[in-house]
Amino acid sequence: MTLLRVAEAARYLGVSDDTVRRWVTAGRLAGHTDGSGRAAVDGVQVAALAREASEHPGDAPDGVPSSARNSFSGLVTNVVMDTVMAQVELQCGPFRVVSLMSSEAARELGLEPGMPATAVVKATTVIVNREVGP
Repeated sequence: MTLLRVAEAARYLGVSDDTVRRWVTAGRLAGHTDGSGRAAVDGVQVAALAREASEHPGDAPDGVPSSARNSFSGLVTNVVMDTVMAQVELQCGPFRVVSLMSSEAARELGLEPGMPATAVVKATTVIVNREVGP
């Protein structure tokens, strides 16, 4: 069983440490103690909660059905544009997503800092790194 410290679980779930502790008290997550005697939770249960949160309907702000599974809603934080290309940065929760598109597309979308937007990612290569615990 992979144990995650409360702070780690909170970070992965996008909630506070206190929320994770409340979930343990309420029985939503099973509480454990790691090898150092610190409060911990089961990584499999955290993954199930994260997956459940991602499957709630209404994630698409425009309500348009899509086959895309890798979409990240957030706010535009920066737009750098020249005559041909635009670099658009979004802050999607704790993640920074950068898109390169034509300047024409960026202008048509009216992209500017502070506006909500959704990045849809379709990649042929996804690199996964494993975090090494303490």
